[in-house]
Amino acid sequence: MSIEIHPTIAAINPYIPGRLAEEIEREFGITQATKLASNENALGPSPKALSVLRDETNTLNRYPDGNGTALKHSLAQKYGITADRIMLGNGSDELIALLVKTVMAPGDDAIIATPSFSIYETAVTAGFGNAIIVPLTDCHYDLSAMAKAITPRTRLLFICNPNNPTGTIVNGEQLLSFLHQIPKHVLVVVDEAYGEYVTTPDYPDIIGLQSQGHPLVVLRTFSKIYGLAGLRIGYGIASPTVIETMNKIRLPFNTNTLAQRAALAALQDDDHINASRAMNLTGKALFYDTFTQLGLPFTHSEANFVYVNTKQNGKVAFEALLRFGVIVRHIDGPMLRITVGLPHENERFITAFRTVMQTSPASNASSNL
Repeated sequence: MSIEIHPTIAAINPYIPGRLAEEIEREFGITQATKLASNENALGPSPKALSVLRDETNTLNRYPDGNGTALKHSLAQKYGITADRIMLGNGSDELIALLVKTVMAPGDDAIIATPSFSIYETAVTAGFGNAIIVPLTDCHYDLSAMAKAITPRTRLLFICNPNNPTGTIVNGEQLLSFLHQIPKHVLVVVDEAYGEYVTTPDYPDIIGLQSQGHPLVVLRTFSKIYGLAGLRIGYGIASPTVIETMNKIRLPFNTNTLAQRAALAALQDDDHINASRAMNLTGKALFYDTFTQLGLPFTHSEANFVYVNTKQNGKVAFEALLRFGVIVRHIDGPMLRITVGLPHENERFITAFRTVMQTSPASNASSNL
């Protein structure tokens, strides 16, 4: 007897993470490969978080706090809200899947931009919903087209802000104008995984917009600027009703003890956040100068990565960089996404990238940049 897999699930393309440095080193016989593919904070975690991790290992025989009480209380203080508006998740990915299960029935629609974070579409499809895809325009969200795509069956609309992989944002004025067009049966999910890196003054105040009655969920994570990607912990802020309902289907103990304690400590380390922002700004400026000198279009990013048009086969360029021990992310066609690393990692990338661009023939590959 053979197991029959549901065709909808069988057709999903699995998420493919960035190549591991150790894997590249073995494959090409090199040492100390540089990974600039997964938008990690190259500075690593806060020293305060590392200290907590060392001190808490003797409690691992006990289950974690299933409610994440201390961390939720600290987050509530940070944002000036009540803890019943906060839910912790095993990364933002889990919260995305829970939102789909909470709000959507099979056959309902969710509106998603492309290119953007692929897990939105995966979660919707896995929940037997319809992912309505709206292309970006000039690397920015086409909010007008997304509003026009709404139907009576639409339940969720995802905005990644800053957007992954382009690094562009929807500003406060744009978002507010957009929300006035959204019917009350649509829950808008704003994923701010890279929000702590944003420096523009017109970044939306989602908490304020929620308090004005707009149907919004905001997602944030400790995987990016806080440097805790390996512990998998994120959080969502929504109305108490939405959070209460999501908690009904959340698996117990979904965030582990070390993740909760490290995240709580990381929240208190402003010096680490400021150092991470400063390193990111310096690294991006270096990338911008390099791409400008090479005549390559790129986006000015509000995140910790830059989206660049190589004007050639991006997969070939990606594979050529691997041979120099540099791992970046090939997105599609000529497009690469490069995470900002430590200064010596950025310099290694630039040296390798210049060589690859100068030795590889440019193509007429199309791009939206």
